[in-house]
Amino acid sequence: MMIKLGLVFLVLGVCSPFLLQQPIGFGRGLGRESGRVWGGVPLKSSRVTPPAARSLYRSPKQTIALLTEISKTLRSTNPQTTVTRSLQASRAVSKTLQNLASIASETGGAASLPAALRILFENLGGTYVKLGQFIASSPTLFPPEYVSEFVKLLDSTDPIPVAEIKKVIASEVGLDKFTYLDEKPLGSASVSQVHRARVGDRDVVIKVRKPGIEASLKADLSFLYISSVILEFIDPNLKKTSLANIVSDIRESMLGELDFLQEGQKLIEFREFLSREGIQNVIAPEPLMDMSTKKVLVMDYIDGVSMLDKETMEKDGFGGGVGSEQTIITALNTWTMSVLSMPWFHADVHAGNLLVTKDGEVAFIDFGITGQISPAIFEAVTNLSAALAAADYRGMAEAMMKMGATEETVDIDKFGRDIERVMMGLSDVSGTVGVSQVGDEIGVSVNVDESELTQVLLDVVAVTEENGLKLPREFGLLVKQTLYFDRYLKILAPDLDVMGDQRVNNL
Repeated sequence: MMIKLGLVFLVLGVCSPFLLQQPIGFGRGLGRESGRVWGGVPLKSSRVTPPAARSLYRSPKQTIALLTEISKTLRSTNPQTTVTRSLQASRAVSKTLQNLASIASETGGAASLPAALRILFENLGGTYVKLGQFIASSPTLFPPEYVSEFVKLLDSTDPIPVAEIKKVIASEVGLDKFTYLDEKPLGSASVSQVHRARVGDRDVVIKVRKPGIEASLKADLSFLYISSVILEFIDPNLKKTSLANIVSDIRESMLGELDFLQEGQKLIEFREFLSREGIQNVIAPEPLMDMSTKKVLVMDYIDGVSMLDKETMEKDGFGGGVGSEQTIITALNTWTMSVLSMPWFHADVHAGNLLVTKDGEVAFIDFGITGQISPAIFEAVTNLSAALAAADYRGMAEAMMKMGATEETVDIDKFGRDIERVMMGLSDVSGTVGVSQVGDEIGVSVNVDESELTQVLLDVVAVTEENGLKLPREFGLLVKQTLYFDRYLKILAPDLDVMGDQRVNNL
């Protein structure tokens, strides 16, 4: 049974004051569709009969433990920020209701509950954008309809005034350290904003944590954690899902992302890995740690095009004539070797985070999302990768058996046939054409449709569960990156024999 973490704490913990007027079913097998109204706006959702009421009696010792945990969490939260976030949440709900009313008016149909929550998360911003990204990358934890919907949630927000950014830089590093600062941001996300700058003659990028975001994150995540603890107190059966522990892990992970010194250290470690392994033609930005703090990360600016900008890569003179096939092989080999030899791996290798420079170097950027795997999972994924490349679907089933938890007897042959059926759909994953620019040069690239890749991964998870297995979250993170590279190979090197070509290093 898939852990219904997403719906439990998102709907009950975040939206219950505004959203629910009837019981709602969560996850797969939701039952029949029924009409739902949120603030007068119709929603599609599924209705199930609520479970029988359970005794709410708890011992004094259990009650004291609950109150102690709540008190401990609240002490780490700024009361003023909590009030501010509550007001912002009220405005976000009001805006979401307007959005849903507009959708209903334009389409004549009701928005689904996953779509409504995704829109709400976009309007709430900050914590909830990060939380939405966690949902999208965790198909083994969350119901598929929510994973598919939250893939659409982009971590892109309106930039804050450059004057506020300059205040942070001035207090953390000093504006006088920079000979130039571009007032137009390269990008603005929920937690940070990025600007080009110059230190002497050195082109750099400054990643700046947005003012007030730490207090907002702590307030939001503390509320979610308290909600999960209370839910487990009310219904002890939820302890079987480790609900509070998972929320606690999410809280620790998200707060860790606020420390840009950690990301800077990841850059250092990755660059050391490249040097140690003697990997050529692969780079990562060098951080200027003496000019970086928890709130500001200064690193080299890398000028390049997307990994999937095949037209630019194939132009005469670009990249020294390396070509798109060798470029994707280099990127794949580097990522594979990092999984094999580093304690963590880059867990967000979409085409925007893999660049190719005019000298033909592959650049890995944005180490904000990384993953770790245990030795057992690593061995299983190694076998899974080899079986995938050889189209050995029974071998894939055996590998997934080793990484999954089950209390049932699994029919390996049937499991293999089910996987084969799902993987046949991977060949149908399409690309979209995009335009990029380097200097005065315009290039056309093919971009992978992430929603289609996510659907393949969801199908694999569904088939796995149907065959009696439950997979860890690390599986989803790692395999999604593998699917990215599988599509890149099909687009950039369609005739490449991955298993037979000696240039390719396999997991």
